[in-house]
Amino acid sequence: MKNRIRELRKSMKLSQEDVAKHCKVTRQTINAIENNKYDPTLQLAFNLAKVLDTTVDELFVSEE
Repeated sequence: MKNRIRELRKSMKLSQEDVAKHCKVTRQTINAIENNKYDPTLQLAFNLAKVLDTTVDELFVSEE
């Protein structure tokens, strides 16, 4: 599964730290998700979508 977190975060001029604080996780967690090394929980996926002003479907895209 691919994600658009980095792309959307940069377009909103947010740092990984900014996103992490809003989602109550560490910057390292955001980095790991952006680099496809960690799959977020469903709750974290919804939080990320809210912070990045999108939907979970738009944030995470199947690579099929």
